[in-house]
Amino acid sequence: MRLLVTGSSGFIGGVVLERAAASDKTLYLRGTTRGRVLNLPASVETIFVGDLTENADWKEAVKEVDVVVHTAARVHVMSDTVTNPLAEFRRVNVSGTINLAHQAVNAGVRRFVYISSIKVNGEGTSLGHPYTADNITKSLDPYGVSKREAEVGLQLLAKETGIEVVIIRPPLVYGQGVKANFLNMMNWLNSGVPLPLGAVHNKRSLVALDNLVDLILTCIDHPAAANQTFLVSDGEDLSTTELLRKLGGALGKPACLLPVPVWLLKTGAALLGKRDIAQRLLGSLQVDICKARNLLGWTPPVSVDDALKKTAQYYLEHQRK
Repeated sequence: MRLLVTGSSGFIGGVVLERAAASDKTLYLRGTTRGRVLNLPASVETIFVGDLTENADWKEAVKEVDVVVHTAARVHVMSDTVTNPLAEFRRVNVSGTINLAHQAVNAGVRRFVYISSIKVNGEGTSLGHPYTADNITKSLDPYGVSKREAEVGLQLLAKETGIEVVIIRPPLVYGQGVKANFLNMMNWLNSGVPLPLGAVHNKRSLVALDNLVDLILTCIDHPAAANQTFLVSDGEDLSTTELLRKLGGALGKPACLLPVPVWLLKTGAALLGKRDIAQRLLGSLQVDICKARNLLGWTPPVSVDDALKKTAQYYLEHQRK
């Protein structure tokens, strides 16, 4: 099998290539990146491409490839500074993705695995009522809208051309080298600062990078994955309070959590214009991974505790501030 992974210098793409190289599934590996790739196996051929747009030339990258795993994207950011975020997300995540997929079809690629986002489903769930892979989608922010539009374009292309499309929607992904909000949590815990999050009884699904990559590699050749959409998680939902306690333990810094009522935290966040942050910390977002379990026979291979320990160890060794 010949496998192409886009975004090979990114958080997910590089690990996909590393695990693929260590498996017996692939005979040839190729990765694309806009910049210098570090710490990839010597067996991986690297091809440099420009921005992920409707004009990007992927002919050399997709040549003689069987499966494309598309991880490259314009990622979600909390404070976007561009004038029209939706237009920019569409330029990269929609037009860029569909352009790549068309060139993949022309090159004879048989399967396209697209790493989407749980934001396609929405921003949150009622406690105990998780999203499923077949829920009606309710994308709310520009990033989620762009990911949904890319999914629709890929599914249409599959119907028109016969290429197999597999869509995977992860929630928050954590692991070695994680950035953004999860890194901020580790910084807070490592500093020992008291956090007013000791009485939060929500439930949120997360996915360890190792578990996400394991599902991706399952989907590159599993017959039942063709033209399916899957949600992915660790299979164990945590409240924000539980997550902080587990992560603090993994860091060797027991979390100092103050039991401030949730209603008071929400009121304060609204007054400060931080409703989005409050939703992520206080609201629930659960996903049901039964479809992946039943259709693919897939089970998350790494436990939450082990994944958090690995994440914390990497942080302490490489990113401690």
